[in-house]
Amino acid sequence: MCGINGFSWGDEELVKRMNDAIRHRGPDDEGVYVDDNVSLGHVRLAIIDLSPKGHQPMKYEKDGKEVWIVYNGEIYNFMEIRKELEEKGYTFTSNTDTEVILAAYLEWGFDCVERFNGMWAFVIYDKSKNILFLSRDRFGIKPLYYYYDGKNIIFSSEIKGILQHNIPRKPNDAVIFDFLYYNLLDHTEDTFFEGIKRLMPGYNAVFDLNTRKFEAWKYYDLRERIEKRKEISDPQGFKDLFLRAVKMRLVADVPVGSCLSGGLDSSSIVCAMRHLLPDGEIKVFSLVFPGKEIDESKYQRIVVDECRVSWYRTTFNVEDVLADIIDLIRTQEEPFSTLSIYGQYRVMKLARENGMKVLLDGQGSDEILAGYHYFFGYYFVELLRKFKWGKLLREILAYKRIHGSLVPLKNMVLYILPVWVTKRLWRRRFPYLREEFIEKFKKRPSKELIWKIKTLNEALLLAETYYSLPHLLRFEDKNAMRWSIESRVPFCDHELVEYVLSLPPESKVSAGITKVLLRKGLKGILPDEIRNRASKVGFATPDKDILKTNEGQKFALAVIDSESFKKRPYWDYRKVLRMFEEHVSGKKNWSQELWKVIIMELWLREWMDNG
Repeated sequence: MCGINGFSWGDEELVKRMNDAIRHRGPDDEGVYVDDNVSLGHVRLAIIDLSPKGHQPMKYEKDGKEVWIVYNGEIYNFMEIRKELEEKGYTFTSNTDTEVILAAYLEWGFDCVERFNGMWAFVIYDKSKNILFLSRDRFGIKPLYYYYDGKNIIFSSEIKGILQHNIPRKPNDAVIFDFLYYNLLDHTEDTFFEGIKRLMPGYNAVFDLNTRKFEAWKYYDLRERIEKRKEISDPQGFKDLFLRAVKMRLVADVPVGSCLSGGLDSSSIVCAMRHLLPDGEIKVFSLVFPGKEIDESKYQRIVVDECRVSWYRTTFNVEDVLADIIDLIRTQEEPFSTLSIYGQYRVMKLARENGMKVLLDGQGSDEILAGYHYFFGYYFVELLRKFKWGKLLREILAYKRIHGSLVPLKNMVLYILPVWVTKRLWRRRFPYLREEFIEKFKKRPSKELIWKIKTLNEALLLAETYYSLPHLLRFEDKNAMRWSIESRVPFCDHELVEYVLSLPPESKVSAGITKVLLRKGLKGILPDEIRNRASKVGFATPDKDILKTNEGQKFALAVIDSESFKKRPYWDYRKVLRMFEEHVSGKKNWSQELWKVIIMELWLREWMDNG
């Protein structure tokens, strides 16, 4: 796990400056390669083959062909691929997956990525073809940003690497609109920085050093993959795939620990780790809020006791938030809307303080197994459209009995309304945004895909690829690498994802219960108190309470009442101030919208106003 940098001309001093900007991603080693055509930079976090043989940029030569790579990630099946390549005459001088990628590229060209099971962002410099080949893993677990001006390309694992170059720095108002109005993040190739783009998940790209042309193409289409499969729901099949995914992610030459929230996802991972590793120390790291309703220590302790793991805990208060908020904004590079991101930041920091380099985490489970309760609304719509009215009634009653709520029924009504009605209702949710700002961007197609969802599996597919998982993986990567931690996500194993998403909706939700397949498949591995949990707290943080403390009020008011906030073209500060007053008085909980605009303002100051 590392950080990569580079550009399409020679300048050793500049590429070293890029390395310095992202050194937190790889504090163990640094390397550069520079010739007249390219500059490649790399900072290394040593995980597999800790010896100097893993140094990057790495070169591989065969039959007169010379290729170089800078690479961030892990290819979990690299030993299988290596064996196949050895049978074809390739030799290896290290035990790294990096060297295997280079040999695989020489053997199979751009198609090599289709053989990889893992997470990656890499750039290969093929000297014989005089090209740069860029690739990003199927779901975008590892980041890759670039800036292309029609003549040259600059790339980096983080935006701050690209910003070491003298390029225009301007906020992307269209992306800001999608964030403020549609709650969308990381859903498009455009970033909050005008001109800086991300290579999208499941994409390859080539920059031709002769013609100076850049071309990107999609090599992985999840929708096509699941449409070709006809699977039958099988708890044992899920269990086998899940345990295999976890086992592959335990491969490392350093200790591997896990995050533990107390929910189904992280608990499943910790219990699977202990199932696969009956002996030996396993460290787990949790966020706790003693005495608060959102605290999940009770469930965390059940897993800790059952699995006999070493348990490390952290928490935070308003003073911690205010002390770290700017560093968090620098870490994430693009805005976010809740302090759950800060909770994750604290957990990763705790892991680093206790000697960890690799953690497993549960991102991706909710998107494939319908863990969010709003998915019930889509399931109800599907039953209604298929005229399964008896089953629909039973599902509504079951949900009401278990959760004491009819919110999914209300969501169902919203989902079946004509889109023009939905758009009008949606607009009423954001009274604080300036009318001229909304009018300028309201015709962007950003939300159209979501408004047209007709089945649960369609909703899950879009959550996986568009409106949920992409930004969660960004949060995960940036928070982990800020503290030089490699985060691995078993629920994003592409074979597991394809299998689960190809199954009928009843394998995910049924009788008011989410994640049915996981609950059945991990019987005997997960403690029943966890496996049978119906409540979902998620990775909750006390966002609303922090804004009501004296320190939180002073902080928020100083931001909202500042001259820079008042002059922004996005919101009416008087309406935001009114929302803040209503929140503090307890009249209405505006915490999500308030944190969103506060973080947006601080982002503008940090990345735009301050240069």
